[in-house]
Amino acid sequence: MPVNMAGCKTDCVERPISIGFQKFGRFVGTNPWWFFTCPLIISAVLGSGFYFLEDRESNDIEEQFTPVNGPAKLERQFVQQNFPLNDSVFSNQRLYTDGVYASFIAAATSSSILSDAAFKEIISLDKKVRALNVSVGSEVLTFDGLCARKYKKCIPNKILDVYNFYGDRFEKTQLTFPFFRFGFTHVFLGYSVGGVSVNSTVLKSAKAIRLFYFLKEDNRSMTNVWLNEFLKVFPSNLSSNFIKVTYSTSLSRQVEFEANTKDVIPLFSITYVIAIAFSILSCLRFDCVRNKVWVATFGVLSAGLAVLSSFGMMLHIGVPFVMTVANSPFLILGIGVDDMFILISCWQQTNVHDRVENRLADTYKEAAISITITTLTDVLAFYIGLMTPFRSVQSFCLYTSTSILFCYIYSITFFGAFLVLNGRRENRNQHWLTCKEVPEECPIGQSKWYELCCIGGAYDLHTGTEEVQPMNHFFKKYYGPFLTKSGTKVLVILFYMLYLTVSVYGCFQIKEGIDLRNLAADDSYVVRYYDDEKAYFSEYGPNIMVIVRGEFSYWDEKNMLDLESCVEDFKNLSFIEKDIFTSWIKSYKYYGYHTNLNLSAEHVFKDNLRTFLRFYSDFRQDVNFTNNSIHASRFFIQTVNISTALDEMNMLNKLRDTAQRCPVPLLVYHPAFIYHDQYAVIVSNTIQNIAVTTAVMLLISLLLIPNPLCSLWVTFSIASVIVGVTGFMALWDVNLDTISMIILVVCIGFSVDFSAHISYAFVSSKKLSANEKAVEALFSLGYPILQGAVSTILGVVVLSASKNYIFRTFFKIMFLVIFIGLFHGITFIPVFLTFFDMCSGMSVKINKDRQGVEDQATGNSHGNNIQPKTKESDLKEKQIYYNHTFLSEINEPCHPKPCPSIWSLTGMNQNIQNSQMCMISTLPMFTVDSQTYAVHMYTHHDTAVFAVNGQPKSGPDDQNCVGNVNHFTANSIPSVLSPYSDVAGS
Repeated sequence: MPVNMAGCKTDCVERPISIGFQKFGRFVGTNPWWFFTCPLIISAVLGSGFYFLEDRESNDIEEQFTPVNGPAKLERQFVQQNFPLNDSVFSNQRLYTDGVYASFIAAATSSSILSDAAFKEIISLDKKVRALNVSVGSEVLTFDGLCARKYKKCIPNKILDVYNFYGDRFEKTQLTFPFFRFGFTHVFLGYSVGGVSVNSTVLKSAKAIRLFYFLKEDNRSMTNVWLNEFLKVFPSNLSSNFIKVTYSTSLSRQVEFEANTKDVIPLFSITYVIAIAFSILSCLRFDCVRNKVWVATFGVLSAGLAVLSSFGMMLHIGVPFVMTVANSPFLILGIGVDDMFILISCWQQTNVHDRVENRLADTYKEAAISITITTLTDVLAFYIGLMTPFRSVQSFCLYTSTSILFCYIYSITFFGAFLVLNGRRENRNQHWLTCKEVPEECPIGQSKWYELCCIGGAYDLHTGTEEVQPMNHFFKKYYGPFLTKSGTKVLVILFYMLYLTVSVYGCFQIKEGIDLRNLAADDSYVVRYYDDEKAYFSEYGPNIMVIVRGEFSYWDEKNMLDLESCVEDFKNLSFIEKDIFTSWIKSYKYYGYHTNLNLSAEHVFKDNLRTFLRFYSDFRQDVNFTNNSIHASRFFIQTVNISTALDEMNMLNKLRDTAQRCPVPLLVYHPAFIYHDQYAVIVSNTIQNIAVTTAVMLLISLLLIPNPLCSLWVTFSIASVIVGVTGFMALWDVNLDTISMIILVVCIGFSVDFSAHISYAFVSSKKLSANEKAVEALFSLGYPILQGAVSTILGVVVLSASKNYIFRTFFKIMFLVIFIGLFHGITFIPVFLTFFDMCSGMSVKINKDRQGVEDQATGNSHGNNIQPKTKESDLKEKQIYYNHTFLSEINEPCHPKPCPSIWSLTGMNQNIQNSQMCMISTLPMFTVDSQTYAVHMYTHHDTAVFAVNGQPKSGPDDQNCVGNVNHFTANSIPSVLSPYSDVAGS
């Protein structure tokens, strides 16, 4: 337990919590069956909530992956109210939604698709689509009955009309691009013909043709049935000699996104098996009694019960279940296993001879603070994530934070209770598999296999704890000393500077926003369609509405000059095509000029407007002219070369900035802006969440880690890991979107996990120098941290095989979080702590105090210095062992002959009478190296010299015995070591 050192450690919060957990551990240890069965019953009850899973699923892409109350949603509401759709005069550019449609892209297998053979195949496909019908009850749904209409005819694909008109002469016809004069109208080919090669405005070749089949908006249930039939039938028509076809519908993105949940179930099953296998292997012991196979299995089961309980409870409450939540069990499994390893590590450091309830009390006293810190940080990080305006993020954070709480509760109840039950089995020295009692020592003549399988119950005779695992020795004997060398520290600093440089560079390469094509599986037909669309039809982007809000004096010349100036500002934007501009006011002025109307007069303007709109029915949808007032109107501008997420972000920002600068009240809108709104908030919200979470993490660290400086190092670790994860995820082609924003919040919690464990162990150490503290911290928690990191990576590694972008992104960022966090925890932070360990500055004073204790115990003095008398309480605090009794190798009393020398020992307790004892020659005694703290045991084979009563004494020539006393306790031996000094492995 940490102690105050001249104000350097602040354990006023940590100490009472540790004591409270100690009492709770003893209570759990006394009543293990209650704490073992209750979580099972609770999980069964709450798990019934999965009955409602289908009803709670909420995977609407717009609802979950766009900002709540985003600006575009308010703009859409304004458009919907002022410009209602006219089903009799359909216009796809005037839709305020994506519309209802089916589409296919025919790409040429040769140099150009503008050939008669290719178009014959396209015409054949077009006829099959239009002939498609499906029966619903007694009603037969056909394309002709469901199609969107204009002038009572289905909306045609103009490029097919052109081909049908020219027939055999089509290949020789000079088509102009993007507009082609066809009859009395100009046909816009920018959306129909793609991958073009143009000489001036004449088409030389083209790689693809895209056709749309628009359906009515008013009866979605019927149109959805036809679209689903389109998806079933259409693939059978793909075989072709001159074209290759990709296809999609307005439903496809949503349907394919919802289908991704089926990809997770088998992956989680594999993950669970991997987690159990790894936990068992890492907890495997070559001791049939001390083996932790069942402990590891029930540790993984505890995490599974936490997921079952938390998800069931959320489903009972009615919290929406979004597909992103399917990532949560993988994360919870890693967190739960991490807590399990910490608890097992602390359990193994308790005395095997103690009662199991006392062992659990000591385990909770040492481990509970560490897992409490990590649980608090993780839970608060996710609850802060609820501040984000994305419902998918909110659902994920709510489910995951609740799961972490259940995982923590079950770790200290269900798993702790099983530790007690398993400890009782070990106390009876029963085999881990057969539960039969086995001997502690191998009978003479038995084989090694017999010893391995049928002999168990070994423990460290010096400390009374379970034998230390080889990996712990690796951290103490090799890795720790290597890491604390001066040369190694220099290399670590240089490596950290390189890491930071690459990370910062990567941060400037980050891209924002989620590509909607990534919401479908990699092998989905939707992805192939989007790929062709991007390859051949990215030249012309969305056709943007520019809306004049409220009543405006269109007849006033000054007002019109202002509006025309704003229109020119839009046209001057780099991504706007100046020559493609659709405006009712421009056409009305042209109409007024040819009919000699004075449109600068208000009454003339209004009186003739209705007549104009009757002749030009398309413009009728662009003017909200009611009660002789114009409440709103709109015109359209054409964007070009919008192909990347960065292009979309710049387009949206510049269009809105231009509209805001205009003196006329304007707003811009396109249905795609609903999804582009994420660019406006994702960076600011990510930074806000990280800042708030980091501040909360600092507060928790200051309260629970008994050293303010180390709390600051934990905060530093958070910032460093976040920079690293952000930079490297950009270099790994991961965008900053709603998915990665979730994991960056997770990143904070996990970076606290690793650094908090090591920092807590460092400041809790009683070693004198900073290097020794670092080595001891790595010895105590290096292996459990490594186990937790590997288990978490194994928990998400199967997601790398997923066909879905969301799950692969989750794996990539979680891998970066764990890998970079682990490197901070066992490399960077230990080295940095040795540089800035202010508490180690007290080591000189502490060393003097302890030397005084040693002098007082042996009766020695140093020169003429008079050592102050040490208080009895201080002496007790500096003893080596607690409650460990060392027995002599023989249980016979000393020989009756008088002892040639009687040793007078200082610090005796009631077990030794008259402060005198003589030592049987076979009883081990020990000395402690003041530099390395290595313990050397002396037996009757040693001839070393002991200092007895201030005089040299050698053995074994003299019989050193104590009358009728054949044991002594460690409480009788003063030491310069702390109670936590490691003597077992020396």
